[in-house]
Amino acid sequence: MLGEYRIEGRRASDIAASVERGVGAGALQPGQLLPPMRELAGTLGVNPNTVAAAYRTLRERGVIETDGRRGSRVRPRPATTARGSIRVEAPAGVRDVSNGNPDPALLPSLGEAFAEVARRYAERPGMYGEAPVDEEFGRLTRAAFDADGVPAGPVGAASGSLDAIERVLAVRLRSGDAVAVEDPGWGSLLDLVPALGLRPVPVAVDDEGPLPEAVERAIRQDGARAVIVTDRAQNPTGACVTEERARALRRVLAAHPGVLLVEDDHGHGIVAQPLHPLAGLTDHWVLVRSVAKAYGPDLRIAVFTGDAETVDRVLGRQRLGPGWVSRLLQQAVAHLWATGAVDPDAVARAYGKRRDGLVRALARRGVEAHGRSGMNVWVPVADETGAVARLLAGGWAVAPGARFRTDTGPAVRITVSGLAAADVEALADAVAGAAGPAPARSYG
Repeated sequence: MLGEYRIEGRRASDIAASVERGVGAGALQPGQLLPPMRELAGTLGVNPNTVAAAYRTLRERGVIETDGRRGSRVRPRPATTARGSIRVEAPAGVRDVSNGNPDPALLPSLGEAFAEVARRYAERPGMYGEAPVDEEFGRLTRAAFDADGVPAGPVGAASGSLDAIERVLAVRLRSGDAVAVEDPGWGSLLDLVPALGLRPVPVAVDDEGPLPEAVERAIRQDGARAVIVTDRAQNPTGACVTEERARALRRVLAAHPGVLLVEDDHGHGIVAQPLHPLAGLTDHWVLVRSVAKAYGPDLRIAVFTGDAETVDRVLGRQRLGPGWVSRLLQQAVAHLWATGAVDPDAVARAYGKRRDGLVRALARRGVEAHGRSGMNVWVPVADETGAVARLLAGGWAVAPGARFRTDTGPAVRITVSGLAAADVEALADAVAGAAGPAPARSYG
């Protein structure tokens, strides 16, 4: 079972350390089965409870995972290469439609907001001991949540959506817990979950969001302790949870109140479709919104609300680390909100015209494409590597679908934010030539 490697130790801490040394040295490989607790206890001459304590420590540290009667195995190592590195660099003369960035022309000027913040700071600098959430920033955040029907809850701020989601998962889950994630889905999130020692469970999606039966299966059969749902402008597919889909998902969640729900409203500020929140049906939930797509990625702020216990845990843990997200940035964003620096309807129309135009152009060429909201279009292909290479040769750099998928079939992602109306037909021709007509199928 263990080959040449011998686990040693008389105390639980020593046994756990011995296993960790074996894993670190490569003598114990990912997926390798460890001895049953009673068997190892007999070999070492210790009480089975001692081995049980050692295995528990190893599970909590993310070194091993236990699957009931199947026993305990060494966990797969988290990927050392982030999915974001699976990219195609656009050489000179090649149009880059792969990067997922917003259109700079649709982002607001920050000069007035920061000038006002600097003026206020000169009158009263921020100091230690102040509330982590600026009062006006928190008031506007909560008012926006209320307007969209998000259940009442305290407000927090984090350094982007991924930071908020990481903090929520860290305070509510333990190493080895299963997390239902969308497939295809946000590549950074697909990296984050295993990096935290959690077990991702892929959940199929279509244009209306996660499939309810897939969420139910992830909870019942795979033991998912948390479900992560993107409400609008899902990356990479553009999926958007409809009212009908939300009702179906709520029924599933209501039957499993112990599951943690994490909602990422990725499209806030850039889509026209209304939000249909799922929050409030489980004991613990959080809804996250970033300002990145509408106001600029470098502002690095996301807001979140949720049940009081979870938000309190996140803010408490945050106090032990960074303390708070810069109140200067919070005040700048609050100024942008209060002055209407971004017209969400105009932004949604701009992205919608480009996105819908590309989807229609591809349909006319017999190419299946998905993009119900946001700034991305997802195109299933038969040969992902070949399609990416042919498009690059044709003057277009697209994102390989491997960055975003687990069990889903091959595809490419196209970001429309940098497209002009005159680009759509040329890009559609190139995609059709590279991918060919795709067989009719869902991408879930």
